Order: sequence, then structure tokens, then C-alpha cells
Amino acid sequence: MSDAPYLALVVEHYRRPRNQRALASPTHVHEGANPMCGDRLRMEVSLHDGRLAEIGFQASACAIATASASLLTERLSGATLGEVSELRDDDVVAALGGGVPAARRSCALLPLRVLRQALGDAPA
Repeated sequence: MSDAPYLALVVEHYRRPRNQRALASPTHVHEGANPMCGDRLRMEVSLHDGRLAEIGFQASACAIATASASLLTERLSGATLGEVSELRDDDVVAALGGGVPAARRSCALLPLRVLRQALGDAPA
């Protein structure tokens, strides 16, 4: 299996991340880090009527974590809390085009982990 699609997608979203911005008035915010590599990430969500009306992130992170956050925010913009809760770790890794090395899986999953923590107190 070639890593070319994985690498191209990661590079594209790292160089031009989508939704990398602070929200004007987020309802849910959480910051997290990967202590193994030093990645730091902040997820901000404006939740209205059980939907992610806006979602943004800020990162000081590697290419994989940044690309994962970019793809995740694209995918979940407008999603319901139910749709967010149904999202699995393997879905996030697959969205990166597969081929994420096992040693870098924690980088790919950092945005989802931080988002889950941000939404932890959100009513279903």
C-alpha cells in the first residue's frame, strides 16, 4: 500500500488548515496536549439546538494533528451531538487517508479527544 494519498492529504491540510481560528463566542472550549510529542490543541464549539453551529481550533502541533483537526472540523460542522458521539477513532484515522503509523496515532486522535472533552458537559 502506498502512503502517497495519506501524505498528500496531511500536507494539504497542514499547509492550509480549515477552521483554524478562534470563535467569537464559543459555548464549549477545551485545550489538550500530547505529552509524548508536545502537540497542543484548543477546540472551540458554538453549540446551538444540539448542533455544532461553529467549530474551530488553534494548534501548535505536528502536521498529523493539525491535518486531523482540520478534517475533523470540516466533517463535524453542523453535526448533531449524536453524530459526534458516533464518530470512532478509526473514522478519524481513515479520514486522513489511512497509513497513519501506529506511533503517530495519538497525534491523529488528539483533536477528537479534545473535542470530546470540550463537549463532555453538553446536554444530549
